Amino acid sequence: HGRLKVKTSEEQAEAKRLEREQKLKLYQSATQAVLQKRQAGELDESVLELTSQILGANPDFATLWNCRREVLQQLETQKSPEELAALVKAELGFLESCLRVNPKSYGTWHHRSWLLGRLPEANWARELELCARFLEVDERNFHCWDYRRFVASQAAVPPAEELAFTDSLITRNFSNYSSWHYRSCLLPQLHPQPESEPQGRLPEDVLLKELELVQNAFFTDPNDQSAWFYHRWLLGRADPQDALRCLHVSRDEACLTVSFSRPLLVGSRTETLLLIVDDSPLIVEWRTPDGRNRPNHVWHSQLCDLPAASLNDQSPQHTFRVIWTEGDVQKECVLLKGDGTCSLHCLQQPPSLSSSRGCCTPQPPTLSPGRQEGWCRDSTTDEQLFRCELSVEKSTVLQSELESCKELQELEPENKWCLLTIILLMRALDPLLYEKETLQYFQTLKASCACRTGQGEAQPAGGRQLTRIPCPPHPLQAVDPMRAAYLDDLRSKFLLENSVLKMEYAEVRVLHLAHKDLTVLCHLEQLLLVTHLDLSHNRLRTLPPALAALRCLEVLQASDNAIESLDGITNLPRLQELLLCNNRLQQPAALQPLASCPRLVLLNLQSNPLCQAVGILEHLAELLPSVSTVLT
Repeated sequence: HGRLKVKTSEEQAEAKRLEREQKLKLYQSATQAVLQKRQAGELDESVLELTSQILGANPDFATLWNCRREVLQQLETQKSPEELAALVKAELGFLESCLRVNPKSYGTWHHRSWLLGRLPEANWARELELCARFLEVDERNFHCWDYRRFVASQAAVPPAEELAFTDSLITRNFSNYSSWHYRSCLLPQLHPQPESEPQGRLPEDVLLKELELVQNAFFTDPNDQSAWFYHRWLLGRADPQDALRCLHVSRDEACLTVSFSRPLLVGSRTETLLLIVDDSPLIVEWRTPDGRNRPNHVWHSQLCDLPAASLNDQSPQHTFRVIWTEGDVQKECVLLKGDGTCSLHCLQQPPSLSSSRGCCTPQPPTLSPGRQEGWCRDSTTDEQLFRCELSVEKSTVLQSELESCKELQELEPENKWCLLTIILLMRALDPLLYEKETLQYFQTLKASCACRTGQGEAQPAGGRQLTRIPCPPHPLQAVDPMRAAYLDDLRSKFLLENSVLKMEYAEVRVLHLAHKDLTVLCHLEQLLLVTHLDLSHNRLRTLPPALAALRCLEVLQASDNAIESLDGITNLPRLQELLLCNNRLQQPAALQPLASCPRLVLLNLQSNPLCQAVGILEHLAELLPSVSTVLT
């Protein structure tokens, strides 16, 4: 960079070539000698000498670091304590020289960690000084940051001292991913939340100070990503509290279903569910909706099929209680049997448990006419599910940040991080209030990723108010497909969250998601009680396996998408009508998962490629004999 290229003569070039060849021969011969000695079990100090010659020039030879560790372990049993101390001192000096050759050598830093970890009394203060020296040269050397975290944990350095260290480096240079990340690890240690409070968040006074610090950073250098990432972490929600969100009992299916606040593996050593029916423990087999007994980040609901005799007797009522031992939560409901109808009495956890775990008041249950079912679930408000509950002070700060980011976006119209942060701030403040404006910013953000010159020049319009002149994507510069897909999926996620909230407030079991340009489905574990789902006129290419969590689903409309696979439509016990018009289903075999839906009677496949196959109706009748009406 900035240096003139000096032309060399043919003689000089030839001399350098011969020199490189000579070095290569020495390198190869030394390597071969080391490997031969290792194979012969000759792990002595000569191996240390040979590997020193090679690693001194190329510290990234992982096999040779392994050889040195084997030699050192062998010598530990042969040397006196004084000799070992001298050997360790020499090894540490050699490692430091290797780090000067390559300060970002994975093998060197790992070997130093291994060596110090074996010493009964390591000099951790010296190691902290070493880290400080290397970070003085390059404050963004994440290898050194990783090693410093290791040293600090071994030396029991107070988190407050390490936080002050990050302050000094961030003040020197805001563009420091590792330093920002280290703060996100240290602050929860410095300010732990009580067990009864959501974990992973900061006290409000600390959070407000951090927001001020990071705002200074991204206003100083709006194009640096590190501060924006840290700001996004600050806006993140706390880890969800362990909760048994919903308990659903169906007399028709002789089935009991529960959903949780996080994925878990029921039946493992740590996750145990106890089912008590009419005050008597009942041993049952718990399964996931698709039958795979393993945790999944999408499948939050766990399924248990009860013996039919437990529900179909003449008892006037049945009491069901599910206790999640690890989460220290439980739910209970009473199914009452009357003259051809069914009613439900809902109970939340006992007051002692509810108050200690901060549980929500369950919503009043609803029963469909003629259906024998009941449920008990938590009230799913936006503060509890999709965003943090805001105090007046925090809300004021975030509102101020939103206005500041909008001003910055006027000055930096091409800055995608600013646009994304505006969207996230709106989500944190009020997702429903800002829904329309959020969608507009998504459109601007996606256009900025494709537009060669950004959003156009900002022109004065009186005072600090500026008017943006949007420009369409340049025809020669396409949107990065990975970035576009991320933005589309994030937009879909936010829209689905808003739809779930609206459904919750309306207290209905019907969810309309048509004409929303969705590309992905998420939060399906929140739709356990939904009976009608409209996904038509979107851009869905597949229906995810988590759709099996919709145990009450009766009607699914998914026409006018780009669906190629139906693997997600499995084991839906109540599904009766499925509309899949104008999709991309190619082969009749793609419909095989539908055979696991016992009540499916209507299937609309019009305008799918498979409808052109010869004998398609006969094939479908053989594949899905229980479906009485198939439209092609």
